[in-house]
Amino acid sequence: MSDDQYGSTITEKILARASGRERVRPGDLIMAKVSLAMANDITAPMAIDAFRKIGVPKVWDRDRIALVPSHFVPAKDIASASLGMRMRGFAREQEITHFYEVGRAGIEHILLPEDGLVAPGDVIIGADSHSCTYGALGCFSTGVGSTDLAGVLATGEIWLRVPETLRIVYSGEPGKWVVGKDMILKVISEIGDDGALYMAMEHSGDTIAHLSMESRLTLTNMAIEGGAKSGIVPPDDLTVAYVKHRQEIHGRERPFDTLVSDPDARFARTLEIDVAALEPMVAQPSLPSRAVPVSEVEGQEVDQVFIGSCTNARMEDLRTAAALLEGRKAHPSIRLIVIPATQDLYQQALHEGLIQIFADAGASVAAGVCGPCLGGYMGVLGPGERCLSTSNRNYRGRMGHRDADVWLANPAVAAATAITGRITHPENIGALV
Repeated sequence: MSDDQYGSTITEKILARASGRERVRPGDLIMAKVSLAMANDITAPMAIDAFRKIGVPKVWDRDRIALVPSHFVPAKDIASASLGMRMRGFAREQEITHFYEVGRAGIEHILLPEDGLVAPGDVIIGADSHSCTYGALGCFSTGVGSTDLAGVLATGEIWLRVPETLRIVYSGEPGKWVVGKDMILKVISEIGDDGALYMAMEHSGDTIAHLSMESRLTLTNMAIEGGAKSGIVPPDDLTVAYVKHRQEIHGRERPFDTLVSDPDARFARTLEIDVAALEPMVAQPSLPSRAVPVSEVEGQEVDQVFIGSCTNARMEDLRTAAALLEGRKAHPSIRLIVIPATQDLYQQALHEGLIQIFADAGASVAAGVCGPCLGGYMGVLGPGERCLSTSNRNYRGRMGHRDADVWLANPAVAAATAITGRITHPENIGALV
């Protein structure tokens, strides 16, 4: 069968349109027009240096660039302050519309969708590996290096190789404590840490209709932990309602297309996951692929619990954790750190009384920073320490000392663990405290 005789995946359709072609196929080399480019306080300064060397005086479109200080803010030392100054100066010089100053921003991968800057059909390029997150809204989104981003800043285009697609078909209704985090950890445990190397990871199946937008964003956030180029969820009515609502709130209404894969599209592989049989998953040190059901690791003592990061610091995550922590205290041996992803989320959590619940439980609460996730600050681990985290990576040395151990889990498991001082299924919290 020739290339013209079978259909296209959603990713192929988006990239075909962005490159001005009728169709594209895996392996094709294209120049794609970019809808939005993003950099943070670590990656922007290097991109700015590379942009200067290109020699153009102005960025291609100041309205389609987002610069978000998120990793070391407020500045933790002179070096991080200098990074922020360089990004801030460039934003002012170029009159970048979407520069998010400290105290008015947060973690970019949660901030940008909620700020109405992401829509189905977009091509989004971010100088951060977890830029794959935005695909939950039905767009193509991927992370690149700072030099590649510099080219985007100058031209509005990027060179890409069209990826093959790994289709993941989820069936069944998730149980009470099972969310997107558990589904993606299950996938990575099945395919391995590079099982989707340079693929588009397409999430489909009847389970998707049961997932909130927060869970879908978690699914695509961790595509890179399976080696994927991008993650994507075909848009449905929930997607459209979410995007239109976010656009309306921030006055960013614009048309968009909701593309889906053709019934006769070709996939490199199809993986089927029975979600109804799934229990909360925990990734053991020191790879996401070492994920197992929480029942297999219950009782493991930890020193720190971190609820936050671009993976699990949205309102759904905060409400879940607070519901378990309300009226309870973190175990005396535990350091509990809770970081809502953005200033808006912090304020909403404050309004709903969640911040008070966390504080009463003995948590350290901050707002809008990646911090502990990358071992940056506000929760760095020492030698031999153990942490259960809602973040996306538990590689050796990721959160601090290379001899520290990190487990990954969903917010309910994290809250239950904080209460007992050891890894705990949230279903068992009442019997154990």
